[in-house]
Amino acid sequence: MLSIARSGAPPRRPSPGGTAARISQRVEDATFHDDWMLRRRASRLPAHGWRRLVHQATGGLIRPGPSKAEVRTRGLIAALAQPIAGSRMIAVVSTKGGVGKTSTAINLGHTFAAFRGDRVVALDANPDAGGLAYRVRRETKATVLDLLADLADERIRSYADIRRFTSQATSRLEVIASPEDPRALRTLTQDDYRQALDLLRRHFTLILADCGTGILTPVTQAIVQAAEQLIIVTSPSIDAARAVSFLLSWLTEHGHSALVTDAVLVLNAVPSKAGPVNLPEIERHFAERVRAVVRIPWDRYLESGARITLEDLSPATRDAYVHLGGTVAAGFTASRIHP
Repeated sequence: MLSIARSGAPPRRPSPGGTAARISQRVEDATFHDDWMLRRRASRLPAHGWRRLVHQATGGLIRPGPSKAEVRTRGLIAALAQPIAGSRMIAVVSTKGGVGKTSTAINLGHTFAAFRGDRVVALDANPDAGGLAYRVRRETKATVLDLLADLADERIRSYADIRRFTSQATSRLEVIASPEDPRALRTLTQDDYRQALDLLRRHFTLILADCGTGILTPVTQAIVQAAEQLIIVTSPSIDAARAVSFLLSWLTEHGHSALVTDAVLVLNAVPSKAGPVNLPEIERHFAERVRAVVRIPWDRYLESGARITLEDLSPATRDAYVHLGGTVAAGFTASRIHP
């Protein structure tokens, strides 16, 4: 089980000032900082299970090493927290509604924000009344349309100016809403979202774009064109898997083969008991086309579609999102990184 709460002094976090600022600060304080002067021994205290019981029962005389699962989790967390040069925009897409695309975007955003020291934002890129902003406590009624209006009037010059248009969760993830009222003055276009993304890249390290359903709308195609990575969300059903297979073929045929090869496919709301669908076979099919396939288990809180935090989820679901985050982060070293 992975615990989100961490005891003791927090690890040293990269500052949000960019690579040059981090290197400069490291040079200035490395001489006197313990983190740079001491070789620290990695903790060998098991996190849970029989290894921890043995350690406690023997007063520490017998110290079984961490399990393979614990070592793997530590590696995933290290990947989640790794520094990124420039910014990274990840598009979360699906071919059907109701498969958990928005819950995937918000909880992956929570996971990145909880383990990183820089800024992470989730943008509702669904121009048709997306519901991303309702998954966190609303701090503002502003939407991306209001953000763009201030940008056009040259009233946005710093991160503090952008913060007026975001709602921040306890994980530190920030969310920008899309217009939800059909009586809005105008419909957002692909150029609108391109401008919004260009602005966000200057102030956030990670941007998660929760796209509308389907791939044929101009807005979704613009988001995909701007993305460095894709997360494709589907449910564990044959018709949904078939639709995703067509989606991957369409993306490949329209100049996005590199994105497909590096994509992470999420099988969402997987039941605890095996059903009639042969999920291992579906996983094998997609593993030949994308970089990785990750399962997210069914969770009753996710099914509600309401505001949620990582602490509301079951331990297995939190672990699955760490697995997803670490898998996505493994692609951060790829060459397609926005400066």
